Amino acid sequence: MLLFSKLEKKVAFRYMAAKKRGFGSVVSWVSLIGIMLGVATLIVVMSVMGGFHETLLSRIIGMNGHVVVYHQNGTISDFDFLIDKMRQNKVVEKYAVSIVPIAEGQIMASSNGNNSGAIVRGIRMPDLIDKTRNGTRIYGKALDKISGDELIVGASLLRALHATGGDKISLISANSGTATPFGTMPRIMAYPVVSSFFMGMYEYDSGYIFMPLNSAQKYLNINDSVTHIDLFLTDAEESEKVVKALNALLPDGFVIRDWRDLNRGFVGALQVESSVMFLILLLIVIVAAFNIISSLVMLVKDKNKDIAVLRTFGVSRKSMMKIFILSGTSIGVIGAFFGTVLGVIVAIYIEPIRKFFQFVTGRDLFPAELYSLSELPSKLVPSTVASIAVIAIALAFLATLYPAWKAANTDPVETLKNE
Repeated sequence: MLLFSKLEKKVAFRYMAAKKRGFGSVVSWVSLIGIMLGVATLIVVMSVMGGFHETLLSRIIGMNGHVVVYHQNGTISDFDFLIDKMRQNKVVEKYAVSIVPIAEGQIMASSNGNNSGAIVRGIRMPDLIDKTRNGTRIYGKALDKISGDELIVGASLLRALHATGGDKISLISANSGTATPFGTMPRIMAYPVVSSFFMGMYEYDSGYIFMPLNSAQKYLNINDSVTHIDLFLTDAEESEKVVKALNALLPDGFVIRDWRDLNRGFVGALQVESSVMFLILLLIVIVAAFNIISSLVMLVKDKNKDIAVLRTFGVSRKSMMKIFILSGTSIGVIGAFFGTVLGVIVAIYIEPIRKFFQFVTGRDLFPAELYSLSELPSKLVPSTVASIAVIAIALAFLATLYPAWKAANTDPVETLKNE
């Protein structure tokens, strides 16, 4: 406000208060409400998109590791020796929090006449305990008490099989079957369910079964080998450095992939969707800015005589421009302020709001099967919120330039002569 003189502020706010063409007019209110809703919508959508991005990636990466090491043969033998060799590398030692051997295979789970496809993952129990500390809930037997041929099954998968703790689930695998003169016979083995887990991500809760590493190796018929090795890092953004170090360290035949490679389509889709949604919703603010233009143009036309009088009394062209710039930009500032407040409140309470509308409508507005999440995530980034507010104010400012220029170039002599 220091950029504006006392006279400029007084005239600008008087014009804003005018009911016919100023702030009290319908067009000005439409502009303000449009900017407010545009800013609020942008904040909510970008917060939800950010929540999706962070939640899904953290859970996917949390299960699969930031860097994964495979072998072209399908299995890795002497994996403990290989892990020790990795730890001796300076880059791996600097960034890797843990290195976890995994034995994994696709199977068919069967119980009580119900079948479902799943992935069985063999892992050492201390490693599983470490990886389930990010909010994953465990029901039944504690993980540190599990040993031998016992299963930890996803809660959604357990419900799909109509099974409960203590029941036995048959695991059917064609890949690790036994060769016979009549073809490969699927390997079928039954294991007791002693625990279940709820991660909050439907894809894992409905499709994963964990078991001790030794039991998985025996079931998958891979002897003392594993299918891959996961490296969990202190910073996911440093994965490329670790991949480069492992490529130089490991012999030919090993394939190293980081979380970007493994989820490239997913990450790219989220980024594109966020950008497109931002641009689409920004149109709301742009339309509101055009309303400011029309409102100010009408205000300039209505106040043509006043402008001529002010110019006659020595008000400069620059001051006239500043008067109308202040009038129009004030709409953008007020709209951006209330839109930011509204957007932040909705983004913070988005899940209770979803549950309320779901209760009122009686419909599932966020199916877990479709979105792979049990609740609507939201992540408020202060820099994003501030950027959206600044963009809205900047658009409002740009919208004032033409009407302000038109007001500044009004010829007082010609105007007063025509009156």
